[in-house]
Amino acid sequence: LGGCLADDMGLGKTIQVLALLAALKSAGNTRPALLVLPASLLGNWRAEIGRFAPSLRTMFVHSSETPKDRLAQWAQDAHAAVRGVDLVLTTYGMLLRQTWFFDIAWRTVILDEAQAIKNPAARQTKAVKRLKADARIALTGTPVENRLSDLWSLFDFLSPGLLGSQNRFKKFVKSLEGRQENRYAPLRSLVQPYILRRLKTDKRVIADLPDKTEVRAYCGLGKRQAALYAKLVKELAESLEGLDRMKRRGLVLAYLMRFKQLCNHPSQLLGDGQFQPEESGKFLRLAEICEEIASRQEKTLVFTQFREMAEPLSDFLAGVFGRPGLVLHGGTAVGKRKQLVDRFQRDDGPPHFVLSL
Repeated sequence: LGGCLADDMGLGKTIQVLALLAALKSAGNTRPALLVLPASLLGNWRAEIGRFAPSLRTMFVHSSETPKDRLAQWAQDAHAAVRGVDLVLTTYGMLLRQTWFFDIAWRTVILDEAQAIKNPAARQTKAVKRLKADARIALTGTPVENRLSDLWSLFDFLSPGLLGSQNRFKKFVKSLEGRQENRYAPLRSLVQPYILRRLKTDKRVIADLPDKTEVRAYCGLGKRQAALYAKLVKELAESLEGLDRMKRRGLVLAYLMRFKQLCNHPSQLLGDGQFQPEESGKFLRLAEICEEIASRQEKTLVFTQFREMAEPLSDFLAGVFGRPGLVLHGGTAVGKRKQLVDRFQRDDGPPHFVLSL
């Protein structure tokens, strides 16, 4: 039976997994475990293993950690390569490129940031579910990220069949939505034994953690933004006329993306590369917030959904803080990512860090 470790971020999911692997090793287990994770976390796991479980013999299967000739050598004789290894670490992307992972009968398969398999139709989800293992563990602080189908896909990996087929699960959820009270109680009862979850808000877990402070900062649109917004709304209304349901849905989703881009900055929508701060209400509001942070000589992290916004935001913040900052997105070399984080966390490190989600 598979298990989902769903503790809030920062409560030690990594350490708990390392403790399990160390316990298996001390009990005489000789078969390797496989850990699949996002490339950005390779450096973090390496550091945590060195600190908390240095006795584990590890093997990193990724181009940022291993020369290409060695990767090719391992692929030639996978069973010999993993012999004597306690833990093999790789990424969701490498799983699609190194087919020998599917030839090994793993003791345990562990997924970090397991929301990566929330889409059952995705190639990496299908690949993960082909892995052979005695036990399966998923690590995710968000077992349900957007919709209940995320949970079905996660459990289709952990305990295939527990939630039935995808179609049967949809019918089950639909029946729950018609209940008058305790709507999702039957589903909660079904999955609860398989989910271990602790929250940072639980003082029994961590007593000295300050309460999370969340402040929404509202801002208006700039003049150009407002004019373009009205134009897009009119375009959408006219385009929706006469379309069937599926085409209408697709068009609305496409325009939602355009509205998001416009609300960031007109230049993101138009692609003109200008990014004049005064044309975006968000940029002006961000400047007000960061000027206060800069005056206290504190640091800030800025997250954006869009990779193309990372550099313009960083350039803008360099003017606000009077110093350049750092940028990390999907195109940043994996080996460089931990260096950027380490630089930012130094006391004399850069004052701002822009990261693309």
